[in-house]
Amino acid sequence: MTPEELSAAIAACLQAAVDAGDFAVEMPDEVRVERPKNREHGDWATNIAMQLGKKAGMNPRQFAEILSARLEKIDGVARVEIAGPGFLNITVDAAAAGLLAKSIVEAGTGYGTSDDLAGQRINLEFVSANPTGPIHLGGTRWAALGDSLARILVAQGADVAREYYFNDHGSQIDRFARSLLAKAKGEPAPEDGYGGDYIADIANAVLAQNPDALSAADPQEEFRSRGVELMFTAIKKSLHEFGVDFDVYFHENSLFEDGAVEKLLEELKGSGSLYFNDGAWWLKSTDFGDDKDRVVIKSDGNAAYIAGDIAYFKNKRDRGFDLCIYMLGADHHGYVARLKAAAAAMGDSADRVEVLIGQMVNLVKDGKPMRMSKRAGTVVTMEDLVDAVGVDAARYALTRSHADSNIDIDLDLLVKHSNDNPVYYVQYAHARTCAVARNAAASGVERSAFDASLLDHATENELLAVLGAYPSVVAMAAKFREPHRVARHLEVIAGAYHRWYDACRVTPIGDGEVTDTHRTRLWLNTAVTQVLANGLDLLGVSAPERM
Repeated sequence: MTPEELSAAIAACLQAAVDAGDFAVEMPDEVRVERPKNREHGDWATNIAMQLGKKAGMNPRQFAEILSARLEKIDGVARVEIAGPGFLNITVDAAAAGLLAKSIVEAGTGYGTSDDLAGQRINLEFVSANPTGPIHLGGTRWAALGDSLARILVAQGADVAREYYFNDHGSQIDRFARSLLAKAKGEPAPEDGYGGDYIADIANAVLAQNPDALSAADPQEEFRSRGVELMFTAIKKSLHEFGVDFDVYFHENSLFEDGAVEKLLEELKGSGSLYFNDGAWWLKSTDFGDDKDRVVIKSDGNAAYIAGDIAYFKNKRDRGFDLCIYMLGADHHGYVARLKAAAAAMGDSADRVEVLIGQMVNLVKDGKPMRMSKRAGTVVTMEDLVDAVGVDAARYALTRSHADSNIDIDLDLLVKHSNDNPVYYVQYAHARTCAVARNAAASGVERSAFDASLLDHATENELLAVLGAYPSVVAMAAKFREPHRVARHLEVIAGAYHRWYDACRVTPIGDGEVTDTHRTRLWLNTAVTQVLANGLDLLGVSAPERM
């Protein structure tokens, strides 16, 4: 019996009680069941009686007593106990619990997926690093988290478009072009320019494409157009090698070239959402929750950065997206209110916008902060991290912590083949399940029989419980935009599996007889293989069969 099946059974009991006149209450959207902290309190617990008791005009414990009487009659439920003010602690019988192993294997890659978000079109914008240098660690973290979140949302039925906002408009591009031109001329970088070996690499590549670039009618423009394209090509290549590809690469400059920004600003003037003061046009963003009004058209007549943001949001909505999620860096907290304000100013719902803020990443090696990157000049890059630990370890390490927390990445730890290394711990569990399957085949153990009641060892009960919780973990990761929940739960599954492996054999000892216990345990072993593979795939991490 999965948590979802138990939740549905409780909901059915609630409806039956309402129909019988036991109490009158509006049915909840969902009935949540969770693992009790103390396993002596049963396999699952729900506080539904505490949620609905008072609404039904009765004491929650009295409500729980009515509900428990119905729950005890459900096939697969061994015992229901009422605890405290009205908690329902539920114990399922071994056969009901063990059936989960077979259902997981039969579900395959579909286990843990749902259609909860079916019909919802989501635009997920992440990374969006300026094309003026390699992707730094902050962008690398967003690449790992963003791609994992996209996979998780898709697993819940959403239609997700991964989008990269290509910042090819503004002063940073001019500084980049001047830096390339100076390097090509053999001159020092401009005071506000970019350094690092990559500037020389790009400048030389421009000259290789056009040996006459320095004598062009507008050398800076020549280096700008070719240099930006070369840099962006390098960024795309780095992301692809990191396992991250985008459905849309949106060029910021297009909003200005096709007049979208100018047209939208005129619309906002007409709607009264903008006002003129001190020679500039301001958005009445305080009317929509921002801490101050924002300049949209500066006194010199040029559009401020927020003008492009507003036009970009409108473009996304015009493309039919129901929800626009922006994943931004630690210095973008002010964007939360202003983007929501921009949506509201256009007559749209502020709920169409979500902004996720990520925090800093620090690399540690030999107990000390990692040196600056020679190639980038000022920051540690995606390539630096991948070169040090590999793609799998990098992605897992960046995904297993909450996005809104600062993290230290210990490079020495991530290259260790030990249980102290989280990614190794999980991947090794998957590889071990595959080794067990190979050994089982060699011993003549097949999944030709299944008797759920034979999965009655304490470690099997624990393992089945954490496997059963996996779908709800994925659902919560999608709901709260927290991929780290999946990573952490995989570590819980790996731990439960290793304990089961130490206690229960899938193959007979020596020339011992193959029994249905061995065959049934092979089903459970295969179920673990499947869940670990499904979870690692959501994180964009490989599930090796041998290590």
